[in-house]
Amino acid sequence: MTFFESVILGLTQGLTEFIPVSSSGHEVLLQNLMAGASDHLFLQFINIGTLLALIIFFRKTIWQILVDVFKNHNFKLARNLVITSVPAGLLGFLLMDFIHNEPFFGSVITVVVALLLVGVLMLIIDKLPHAKPVADGAALSPLKALIIGGAQAVALIPGVSRSGATIIAGKFAGLKSDKAAEYSFLALIPIMLGVVLKVCCFDHAYIIDNWPTLLVSNLVAFIAGMVAIGFMLKYLRVRSLKVFGIYRIVLAVVVLCLLIFVA
Repeated sequence: MTFFESVILGLTQGLTEFIPVSSSGHEVLLQNLMAGASDHLFLQFINIGTLLALIIFFRKTIWQILVDVFKNHNFKLARNLVITSVPAGLLGFLLMDFIHNEPFFGSVITVVVALLLVGVLMLIIDKLPHAKPVADGAALSPLKALIIGGAQAVALIPGVSRSGATIIAGKFAGLKSDKAAEYSFLALIPIMLGVVLKVCCFDHAYIIDNWPTLLVSNLVAFIAGMVAIGFMLKYLRVRSLKVFGIYRIVLAVVVLCLLIFVA
């Protein structure tokens, strides 16, 4: 992989991990375009940059959660985040080998279908029935937190988008768009931490062989991630998910046309 390709993939990871258009979907499309195949290990390693972006951006919130748990004995938000993290963490662990080796998870067709279906859902979500409004992630019931976690587990499919799936589920659970995004981003931290620990502990040889491009990709992903998080939280305070739904549908149609008429 060239440095140019690593910069492009890092930029894509940083932006699309938090903008709900699917980081994995875009990475699969780009890797197939540039290299002819998808490298799952590389996609997992560049979670390091976006994980650091999350931790630094939400450092005050994370600190407050720790204070609430250990000093104030208020476990509601921490409990909900743990519950939300369980389905994707458990499913990802149990299906680790399947996900990495099954062509379905590196398939452009899989990405196209997921982009299209979730894009349509984003266009109509505000017209669908929602639960009674809740103030924030701490006010969610354990069941609602688990349902959001189920949505996050579905996002193991490339093209779905982890942030997109959890924001949509959060809106159905009664959260406003910006609060759903904030909860979604916080709920990503345990999952991404698990992925990073796994690859660093068991795939360290990959780091040795590819450290220059991994370093560049993660640095770019970190910077882009910081920008994307701030943008999304401000954007969703006043706007809906529709523009992202339109983008997903247009991208899916373009890729499908290329597959039919060019490939």
